Amino acid sequence: MKLTVVGCSGSFPSAESACSSYLVEADGFRLLLDMGNGALGELQRHCGLYDLDAIFLSHLHADHCIDMCAYFVARYYRHDGGRCDPIPVYGPEGTEQRLTTAYADTPSASSMSEVFDFHTVKPASFEIGPFSVHTEKVSHPVEAYGIRVEHGGRSLTYSGDTGVCGTLDELARDTDLFLCEAAFTHGKEDIPDLHLNGREAGETAARAGARRLVLTHIPPWTDPQANLAHAREVFTGPVELATPRTTYEI
Repeated sequence: MKLTVVGCSGSFPSAESACSSYLVEADGFRLLLDMGNGALGELQRHCGLYDLDAIFLSHLHADHCIDMCAYFVARYYRHDGGRCDPIPVYGPEGTEQRLTTAYADTPSASSMSEVFDFHTVKPASFEIGPFSVHTEKVSHPVEAYGIRVEHGGRSLTYSGDTGVCGTLDELARDTDLFLCEAAFTHGKEDIPDLHLNGREAGETAARAGARRLVLTHIPPWTDPQANLAHAREVFTGPVELATPRTTYEI
């Protein structure tokens, strides 16, 4: 598998990065994990507008899904070549309604489903193209999911947004690459069931036996180097910060 960081800023885009979006590729299939603010523009550095094969939305906060409204425009109103066939979109219950409301002026109440083939995510194991995936509900104020993606004996786990929870530990068990949010700062914010800090991300990786930890979803007002240092205090494996346009071979 190949993982490309499209965007990794948390809560809102930074001067250097769009919000959460990660491109996973194998066997010519392209799966996008989340499409937050600014991600659609950055995505075009890595693949064509119409080259995606499926999209997974971890939850329906704007910094993880709002550029789907812009992507709707690109797919619905395309004239050259005609309108695109619907692309599978996996998201929590109510994804179609959330995007329709956010767009606010679709031609009809069903226009989103003319270009997006919506599938409701629940805790489950299923296939997306060549990938075997497993989703689990994580701890966040809205319905939110982490995802484990497996292919060719390798695994990638993406936390989405979450506080500390046992389901994330299990989802990341022995994973080759753990892409984990670290939005908070250890010793500063202490809000349960919302976000992890760098230390908690490191502790989660250690409990899970993850082989590599990549910290992501760090907002512009959070010091990423502090989060990196805190993660390294408790996780002995390789740890690094996600940066836009970085690729990983898994």
